[in-house]
Amino acid sequence: MSEFWIYFQIGLKHVLDIHAYDHVLFLIALAVPFSFKDWKQIVLLVSMFTIGHTLALLLSIFGIIAIKVNVVELLIPITILITALFNLFTAGKSSKKESINLVFFITLFFGIIHGLGFSNYFKSILGGTPSSKLIPLGEFALGIEAAQIVVVFVVLVLSYIVQTVFRFSKRDWTLVMSAFIIGVVLPMIVESKIWIR
Repeated sequence: MSEFWIYFQIGLKHVLDIHAYDHVLFLIALAVPFSFKDWKQIVLLVSMFTIGHTLALLLSIFGIIAIKVNVVELLIPITILITALFNLFTAGKSSKKESINLVFFITLFFGIIHGLGFSNYFKSILGGTPSSKLIPLGEFALGIEAAQIVVVFVVLVLSYIVQTVFRFSKRDWTLVMSAFIIGVVLPMIVESKIWIR
């Protein structure tokens, strides 16, 4: 049980690390257009992201996929930017529900990209054969899922407060938060090490 708790905590800290806030930014961008009544959709989206993240680590552990760190570090903020831009263009539009399958697929793909960003560190903390890393990977994934649900819950609570107490419309809240996320993430893209030759 103590070993379970170790990897579970690593998963929690991976998401909630204040110095690596890109994961939280992505979750905010993902959750901001939703409210508590959409809880099934948002939990499913978060789970798709976790599945993608875990799949990337699995492929990395078995040496099936490898990607340069600089490339992943550029792709991660780009996924956040795309999600926030999607929110800007779809805020307040009823067609959002019709495009949910596309959002699920994109979230899964973005989860893979984010997982690749953590793969080198994850491999370095685990010794042994690739198959011996499967159980710790599952424990780590549960920690990620738990932390993501906490972040999404906080976003939904803030969303509820802003819309009921401060009388923001759902559309305005989505636009403001998405614009804020774009403002935070653009410098991350511009300052990426990939541009340095």
